[in-house]
Amino acid sequence: MEVAHVKATRRLSRIRNFLSVIFIILLIWGSAVKTGVSFSSFVKGLPNMGTLFAEMFPPDWSYFGYVTKPMLETIRMAVLGTTFGGIIAIPFALLSSRNVVRTPVIYYPARFIMNLIRTIPELLLAALFVPILGIGEIPGILAIAVFSFGIIAKLAYESVEAIDPGPLEAMTAVGANKIQWIFFGVVPQVTAQFMSYFLYSFEINIRSAAILGYVGAGGIGLYLNNTLSFFQYDRVLTIIIYTLIVVIVIDFVSNKIREKLL
Repeated sequence: MEVAHVKATRRLSRIRNFLSVIFIILLIWGSAVKTGVSFSSFVKGLPNMGTLFAEMFPPDWSYFGYVTKPMLETIRMAVLGTTFGGIIAIPFALLSSRNVVRTPVIYYPARFIMNLIRTIPELLLAALFVPILGIGEIPGILAIAVFSFGIIAKLAYESVEAIDPGPLEAMTAVGANKIQWIFFGVVPQVTAQFMSYFLYSFEINIRSAAILGYVGAGGIGLYLNNTLSFFQYDRVLTIIIYTLIVVIVIDFVSNKIREKLL
């Protein structure tokens, strides 16, 4: 009887896996058809891609010194934006956690705000802030801050909800108030994870800040847009190489810090 049950279970599992694969294939094929994806068009465009690469090489190495200042602006934008977003995310992460705030009237609206903010991409946020604040770094910093808030708050509140309830119950038993409960029961358990999320968001923001200049939000993106507009592809490659070096260094340092924290 047990053998028959095992065989039936395996058969159902194989059928389910087969149907899942068929569904994924049909989904990919249908998406390709509806979006007009054509492999032949890609093949026809390969010569143009080769021409573009030929115009990029060799890169204009003398342009490195010219774009160092906007690259530093891009890093500053990411640092400030991530910091501001991380600070704002802390109270929202606590307000969104059911094991900290047990009132649905509070944690559901807090989660809704986070979900709403995460639906808006950084580039759109920057495009909205530029007409209000003018061209420069401030719109980029605000766009990064809002975006970072959405990511960090979401990840942080999930970590808060997953903490060990033992210390919280012990503190409640000895009469600790809510502030003490949070500072000595919640914060020590999620600090390492929060810093990891902060660094992860910073890595993302370095890449994102590099293109915010397309909408006038300052940084290296403005120079990238200008060089592309004037077909200076050798300088475009210089900016790409510079950005790649910065991203690799920051990723390496960030990964080492996260390894120490976790």
